[in-house]
Amino acid sequence: MGVALTGCANDRTHDGATKEPSADRMLDEANAAMSALQWVTVESAGGGDGGGGTTMRLSTDLTSRCAFTTTSATGATFEQIRIDGTDYVSVNRTYLEEAGREPARADWTKRWVKTPAGAARPGDGLVDCTQPFASFGEVAKGGTTEVGGLPARELKVTDASDESGSYSFYVATEGKPYILEVVYEGGGRRTTTSYSGFDAPTDVRAPDAAEVVDTGALG
Repeated sequence: MGVALTGCANDRTHDGATKEPSADRMLDEANAAMSALQWVTVESAGGGDGGGGTTMRLSTDLTSRCAFTTTSATGATFEQIRIDGTDYVSVNRTYLEEAGREPARADWTKRWVKTPAGAARPGDGLVDCTQPFASFGEVAKGGTTEVGGLPARELKVTDASDESGSYSFYVATEGKPYILEVVYEGGGRRTTTSYSGFDAPTDVRAPDAAEVVDTGALG
């Protein structure tokens, strides 16, 4: 209901200029705009004070079709393509070595393993194409800035249950109020997540059949 009120008389100053919504309302509208998307690309990078960390990229239709890649500071790479009810997964040798596994076939790390999406379990590294856009905690306005050349307002979010960290949401102030970037800082870590490609579909397709091996090849 709050989103539907944008532009009403209460949102204008005495001289007729548009009044900026409250911090809570701005974040609610941003989450609603993101939830209405049919495609988005998410990129994230994070690490601790001592360096290291991982990078991640996800292009998704927010329902059942997406492509995901994550790479650690050591070079371990995990790739996933999900198309409806099927996952295709590919990892490199560094990833396997760090997991303490050896490929059942010498060349299988160059290929994709096909598995039912329903077989995914917490902790196996597979992502869901759906992404929740919701926030909690106390919201306060920060300054104005630019993210990727776009004007944005910083919204600082803190939660009593996480005393060590806080979030900064950077929301577009022109056009639709998309979330352009989220920065988390706390516990000696900093993670930056950026959003782009709003409603710009990515060509997510299954790997060539010749590059796909049966899950039995994992051993």
